[in-house]
Amino acid sequence: MKSIYKSAEGERAVRERYIKFLQYWPVPNRQLRIPTREGETFVVECGPESAPGLILLHGASGNAAMWLADVATWAEHFHVFAIDVIGDAGLSAPSRPPLASAAHALWLDDVMRGLSIERASFLGVSNGGWLALDYATRRPERVENLVVFCPGGVVRAKNILIKVLPFLLLGNWGARKAREMIIGRTPANASRPHQLFADFIALIFQHLRPRTERHPILTDDQLKRLAMPVLAILGGRDVILDSLAIQRRLEQTLPHAEIRFIPDAGHFIPRQTQAVLDFLGVASRNGSFSGLR
Repeated sequence: MKSIYKSAEGERAVRERYIKFLQYWPVPNRQLRIPTREGETFVVECGPESAPGLILLHGASGNAAMWLADVATWAEHFHVFAIDVIGDAGLSAPSRPPLASAAHALWLDDVMRGLSIERASFLGVSNGGWLALDYATRRPERVENLVVFCPGGVVRAKNILIKVLPFLLLGNWGARKAREMIIGRTPANASRPHQLFADFIALIFQHLRPRTERHPILTDDQLKRLAMPVLAILGGRDVILDSLAIQRRLEQTLPHAEIRFIPDAGHFIPRQTQAVLDFLGVASRNGSFSGLR
């Protein structure tokens, strides 16, 4: 099997940096390694064990570090499980089974079994959004609520290579421009933690072989299985996905879904912590939990 990294040195650099970031997890946590049919899966668990479960699925070329700015708030109200998706830049197995199969749903079955979870809310970003949608269509009885940011699998992705390829031929400067096109520019006055995380993303882009397989497009019948409450958060300037097309298709197939369209946002949409809490039914004004919808 071809390595998901371009070199052993690059893999070591990404993993070592990631382990350092995990030291800054903002709340007490347990770091678990769950055996699955696809190999070991790394999970960061936090929040009250008696609270409702919330499973977090990061985007492609990512890992659980992407939740560092949000997880402290969510962990006040939920038993949170931040999963490192297999085949990505985390500490889970490098397995990349076909997307056009039940393999990822079966993998998540194993993860949930290993965590002793029968039912939970799911939140996924980009590829993680596709994973959450795919799982919810196959196992709707196990998904309490569904939150997806810029999810794959609803409409065909744009051919971003046409825009990105010329930049990739221009060395480090071009690689930075390509990154900014996808996830946005790091502000000039960014805080030290923000800048360190941006540097970490650059390190991942430098060394990880990205997934190139397209997401299978979910059929109308599959989407209509999503009877649970659904929130989709979309960016109007997404260079990877046609957010207006996603909005139209979800409105047609899931009229009960709540759609939050942010015209000036790109594929990466920060500062949605409270929007997620509001959707999940948390009475945030007084910090008390009012239950899920």
